[in-house]
Amino acid sequence: MDARIGYCCTYVSPTGDDAEARELCMRGPTIASISKAGGLETAAKLESTIVENLDILHRQIARVAALPPLERLFRIQSGFLIGWSHPALADAWTSALRGEVERRLADAGKAARAGDVRLSMHPAQHAILATLRPEALDNALRDIVDHLEIFQMLGYGNGWHPHGASINIHGGARAAGIEGLNAGLDRVPAAAIDLLTIENDEVSFGLDDLLLVGRRVAIVVDFHHHWIFTRGQWLQPDDGRVDQIKASWRGVRPLAHISVSRENVVVDHCPDTLPDFAALSEAGHKAAHLRGHSEGMWNAAVNALVAGHLDWCDVEVEAKAKNIASRQLADFVRALEPA
Repeated sequence: MDARIGYCCTYVSPTGDDAEARELCMRGPTIASISKAGGLETAAKLESTIVENLDILHRQIARVAALPPLERLFRIQSGFLIGWSHPALADAWTSALRGEVERRLADAGKAARAGDVRLSMHPAQHAILATLRPEALDNALRDIVDHLEIFQMLGYGNGWHPHGASINIHGGARAAGIEGLNAGLDRVPAAAIDLLTIENDEVSFGLDDLLLVGRRVAIVVDFHHHWIFTRGQWLQPDDGRVDQIKASWRGVRPLAHISVSRENVVVDHCPDTLPDFAALSEAGHKAAHLRGHSEGMWNAAVNALVAGHLDWCDVEVEAKAKNIASRQLADFVRALEPA
C-alpha cells in the first residue's frame, strides 16, 4: 500500500521542548508590524524573517524526509513569505531578497523530491472562488497566484499535480452556488488549476456539490466535514463517490483530510465507536461545537475508517497536536499490518 499520512504546518514537541518546536515552526509577524518602522529598518526586518523562515522550511522538509515512508506528507504553512505581493512591503521586497527566495525554494523542492516528501499548501479561509463580492474574488485569485509562484519556485510548476503537489481551498459562499464556483474557476490561471484542489466544507459546499466541478479541478474530501455537512454520514471506502473523487485527480493519488470532534466536547465518548451525530445532537451538542478539531486522533473507529481509505488516498491530519496526532494515526495503521 503506497499510502502517506501527514501533518499540517507547525511542529509540536512530544517532550514539550520549546526550543525544539521553535526550530521547526515558521515565524509570522504581521505586515503591519514589519512595515511600522519604515525604510531600511522595514527591509532589514523583512529579510531577517524571510531568511529565517526559509531555514525553517529546509529543516521541516529534512525532518519529514527522515520519517518512515508512511509519514512523508507535509503541508507548508501559508504566508511564510510575508507580504510577497502586498503593496505595503513592495519596496522591502528587493530584487536581491526575491532572488534569495527563488534560490532557497528551488533547493527546498529538490530536497522534498529527493526525500520523497509530498507537499501541499492551504491558503487562508478568505481564498474562495464562489462569492458575491467581486473584491473577495480578486483577493482570492491573488492569493492563489501567490501560492502558484511558491510551488513554481519549489520546482512544481509543470503539469498536473506534479509529485502530488496541491494548493487547497474551500469553495466559498453557498449563496453564489455552483454557478459562482464555476465563474471563479474560469478566472484561475491554467497553471494554477493544475495545482488547485477544492475541499468540501461543513456548511456551504458538501462533497456532492463539489463533484459537479470534478471534471475541472481535483477534489479533496474532508471526512469530518462530510460527517458534519450530512449530519452523520461517515464516507465509506466502498462508497461510489470515491471513484468520482479519484477520477477528478486524473491518475494522481488523491489527498484527503481527517479530524475528529474535540475531546473536551465529546467527553467520555467511547473511543471504539464512530461518533454518532444524531445521538450527540440529541445530547445537546451543537454542530458548531462538533466542528472543532481535536488534539489527537483519539477515536480508534475513525482511525480504522481512515485506514480503509488509505488504499486509494493520502491523508492529512488536521489536529491541534499536529505531528503527534499524525504519528498516532500512523502507528495505528502500522499496527494493522501483518507481522
